[in-house]
Amino acid sequence: MPKGYWVVNMTVTDPEAYKAYQAFVRPYLAGKQGRFLVRGGTAEVVEGVVGPRVIVIEFPSYAAALEAYHSAEYQAGMQQRLAASMGNFAIVEGFDG
Repeated sequence: MPKGYWVVNMTVTDPEAYKAYQAFVRPYLAGKQGRFLVRGGTAEVVEGVVGPRVIVIEFPSYAAALEAYHSAEYQAGMQQRLAASMGNFAIVEGFDG
């Protein structure tokens, strides 16, 4: 079964407020078997436009990635992220072939 991924590209607009989201999301993801593969770090944009912060989180399955995002707990917690950043967020199924 292919894994699922949150693929996020964002700009943090309020670093202090964003810390509250970080404090929420780490334990939340651990409880959902989410694992950071990429979390910020140095990046070189070689094509197109990419914001300064790239995040990739792996889940055991696409269904698990969807469930983690759509849960009432995450929907409440992500309000901290929305208030402190802007960007793009996709949930994608991994390639299993």
